[in-house]
Amino acid sequence: MTTSPPSGYHASDGAAYECFLGRWTERLATVFVDFARLPDDGDVLEVGCGTGSLAAEIARRRPQCRITGTDIAAPYVRYAREHRAMPNLGFEQADAAALPFDDGTFVAAIAQLVLTFVPDPRQVLAEMVRVTRMGGVVATAVWDFCGGLVYQRLFWDTAAALDVSAGRARDRLFSHPLSQPDGLAELWRSGGLADVEIGSLTIRMDYQSFDDYWEPLLGGQGPVGTFVQTLDASSLAKLRSAVQSAYLSGRPEGARSLTATAWAVRGIRSALNT
Repeated sequence: MTTSPPSGYHASDGAAYECFLGRWTERLATVFVDFARLPDDGDVLEVGCGTGSLAAEIARRRPQCRITGTDIAAPYVRYAREHRAMPNLGFEQADAAALPFDDGTFVAAIAQLVLTFVPDPRQVLAEMVRVTRMGGVVATAVWDFCGGLVYQRLFWDTAAALDVSAGRARDRLFSHPLSQPDGLAELWRSGGLADVEIGSLTIRMDYQSFDDYWEPLLGGQGPVGTFVQTLDASSLAKLRSAVQSAYLSGRPEGARSLTATAWAVRGIRSALNT
């Protein structure tokens, strides 16, 4: 089994990820589960579970069902096991492109904020479909990086004005075809899924101060963390000052509420997948 983190995503510290993004994936999970409309009964799989917020939300809503979360990053799986303990919830380290489950094991396979970071999204989707039984749900949500993720636009656009390498990193991330609704729909239909449905999901990220926004970016997780760790002290201080100016935007220091939007897609495994 491959044990390295997904392509383009540095995943080394569960607690750092929880502070950086996990607290917001909890909010996204509530609206994503509503959109996915999972079957009432039967086992559910989450692929790329991170620190486990989506799997935990499903487990809370469906105490009669067994929920399994998988992630390739051992630190994230370890954090999830330690902080999301529930009788009907379990976590396993596994490669999304080679899931260790039999065909048709689950009534639904669901993934949140992972498909834009895997080397081969089509292979991951094929595995999600394979382990889902006939008539089951296959769904995912990914950030609308370019048009709907204010906290990352604030960071990356500011960084790109100071450093050409930041502009290249931003463009790779924001131009990913699966960050667009047409790309998600095409992927789901190419996977043979029926009744494909696209949705837009919006939450708010509430920061108490600029430090509450800035410090989690320094935890080394994901593309933001990877970029920040390439900077020397002087460059990092210059970036911090510029990002702080963008965060404040002429207002006093204090709380900010930033919108965050994800594209979601849902489909049904049908006879076309056999």
